[in-house]
Amino acid sequence: MKVIDLHQLQKEIIALALENNRQAQQKIYAQFAPKMLSVCRQYIKDLHQAEDIMITAFMKVFTNLKNFEHKGSFEGWIRRIMINECISWIRVQKKVSFLEDEYYQEGSFNNIESNFNVDDIQFLIDDLPDGYRMIFNLYAIEGFKHKEIAILLGINEGTSKSQLSHARKMLQGQISKLKNYENGTK
Repeated sequence: MKVIDLHQLQKEIIALALENNRQAQQKIYAQFAPKMLSVCRQYIKDLHQAEDIMITAFMKVFTNLKNFEHKGSFEGWIRRIMINECISWIRVQKKVSFLEDEYYQEGSFNNIESNFNVDDIQFLIDDLPDGYRMIFNLYAIEGFKHKEIAILLGINEGTSKSQLSHARKMLQGQISKLKNYENGTK
């Protein structure tokens, strides 16, 4: 039985893609596009727009492939490009504004068990105002710290915390309404 070193195989594919080998680029795209579309979809409500942004971001991936230093995850590197491209698009569209709110109240946000599927949760996240949604995604889904979010978005750390707190409250309210609706109460 022969053991294949997947890390080495990935390095070879990246090296070929660096030489503009279209088959290697296609392999990278085919491997990561489904996950990256999901990442873009977290930030961009419209699926077609999210797909356009993902394709633009993949062009940046291939253009900047020489900058990947094989330190850390290749997928993580691509993911970061996707997130930055989404944030850039949202900024250009002027679809996001952050209220400078240094005073936030850390609430207790209980895990709410429900029968909601991924599409239901995505629908609730999509319904958040753009600023709330962006910070919620960066913090809760991507795992960024408030300091990193503040630097990335050019806002105060307190603003990031406040926006997350507001997003969580809004999501909790939406989930409670849906649970009441499911239970037949209003």
